[in-house]
Amino acid sequence: MRSARLRRTRRAGAITLVSALTLTALAACGTSSSDDDGGGSEGSSGSSDPAAPLDPKTKVTITIDCMPPAAKAAELKEWKEDVKEFNKTYPNVTIEGRSTPGQCLEPPRFTAMLKAKSQPDVFYTYFTDLPQVLDADGAEDITAYVNEKTVPLLKDIDPNVLGSLKHENKLYGLPTSNYTMGLLINRALFEKAGLDPDAPPRTWDEVRTAAKKIAGLGEGIAGFGEYSAGNTGGWHFTAQMFSLGGEVVDASGKKAAFNNELGKQVAENLHAMRWEDESMGKTQLLKWGDLQKQIATDKLGMFLAAPDDITYMVQQLGADYENFGMGPIPGSKNTLAGGNNYMIKKGISADKIKAGVAWLNFQNLTVGEGQFNWARKKTDKLPVGLPQPNFWLNESKTKDDAARVEHATMPVENFKAYLDNPVPGKAEPPKAQELYKVLDNVMSGILTNEDADVDKLLSTAEQQVNQVLATQ
Repeated sequence: MRSARLRRTRRAGAITLVSALTLTALAACGTSSSDDDGGGSEGSSGSSDPAAPLDPKTKVTITIDCMPPAAKAAELKEWKEDVKEFNKTYPNVTIEGRSTPGQCLEPPRFTAMLKAKSQPDVFYTYFTDLPQVLDADGAEDITAYVNEKTVPLLKDIDPNVLGSLKHENKLYGLPTSNYTMGLLINRALFEKAGLDPDAPPRTWDEVRTAAKKIAGLGEGIAGFGEYSAGNTGGWHFTAQMFSLGGEVVDASGKKAAFNNELGKQVAENLHAMRWEDESMGKTQLLKWGDLQKQIATDKLGMFLAAPDDITYMVQQLGADYENFGMGPIPGSKNTLAGGNNYMIKKGISADKIKAGVAWLNFQNLTVGEGQFNWARKKTDKLPVGLPQPNFWLNESKTKDDAARVEHATMPVENFKAYLDNPVPGKAEPPKAQELYKVLDNVMSGILTNEDADVDKLLSTAEQQVNQVLATQ
């Protein structure tokens, strides 16, 4: 599972190019996580049919993105264990993990990697990266390789998640994690303000009422927080539009769809909370990481987030799992969805593609194994109990949910409101980062200027977004 920090960095970052020197440094970071030297030689798969599973006798070496770095000792231990377990079935497949110092993927590095065609055989992306990867002709169409023989639980994967990895009905990736945004709350502040932490606000009017009570505690505590910089303001404006049943781009994908009554409702509600209620704090122009620090130090009551923000706050900021809870996004018409996946490099051999699919099936798509081995994670003191990844359906969901609760390392009841009231997830809009950058101006305008002209902010943003969409 990728951290919230990693995902938001990519989401909020502008896509830029870096020099070939970065690529050289990246290549130097590769290390093997297999005791078998492999030799890199290729053998016959035993079947020319792409739909057939990998023949266990096939000898092949594949490189895999985002092997945990040494600094993540428990995660790296589990990776190496999984390689050994995988090799019991496929003894002739050598897995060469690629580990990168710091964050697994950063926007400049990712773009440069695609440009130079230097990505590993199996490389990590976010759902929103598919257009960029296809523009670079970087990913293999794996439709013919993925079926219920090669991925036995394929029928139990949420089709909406798989749909995020498709273009023109062709499949280009397999998921490792997904999320839908909800309302993250500080349970201690809720209790202190006389609110029920087991019943987070379900409407935006309820959010406003609760935020005033929490801010009324004083001591610099804000009731509700929002982003307004680094593309994250536009990202959350989009989430709020979705929550009310609105859109930011129309069905054609070519026109803005937020300069309307719903867009005005979002903007005016936030403006009122900021200036009339004074429930959003005086410090604004916040970006990803700022709200997490505030809520982790009991200075913020609630904000919109994905569940794995909690892991970041516990592991990186020293917070306690017990202090947080989640409910569905207020409004609950729709919510912003996203996730992480692996793609397979365009142009590699059929044997390598089959080996890549076999590894991804074992590591990321098998209940009870790989990333879903919750008993092992508990033993290794890694987080268990967050409501993500959450892409299973049917019997697989029942089994995985039960194991997650059985081995939980946190109070899973704190997420009951979120889990019991699922909200349909919607993918991010086209040209998402460019749109979010424009919509940052709406958010920063209403949160930093008491005299902000909401109509003008929305109208100006509409014109700018239409210009962005016209360049597709």
